[in-house]
Amino acid sequence: MVNGETNRFVLGQERKAQAKEIMAEVMAALKEKGYNPINQLVGYFVSGDPTYITNHRGARATIRKLERDELLEVILTDFFEQLDRE
Repeated sequence: MVNGETNRFVLGQERKAQAKEIMAEVMAALKEKGYNPINQLVGYFVSGDPTYITNHRGARATIRKLERDELLEVILTDFFEQLDRE
């Protein structure tokens, strides 16, 4: 924060599409390995520890293509946009 202002992260449409693709690939790899994707992703987002994400299908390298805050921004934006539509 600068001068009491809230930082705002803005992602372009291309980055949003990339984030969605990353999340889809990682979720698929986690499911294939028999993990609960939600639990594993929460562990990753909270701790920053990439070992929560399997190496299967290159998922660990894939999720690290974007910063955690960028991925979370896309997830939360989509969630709240869906709420607004209901």
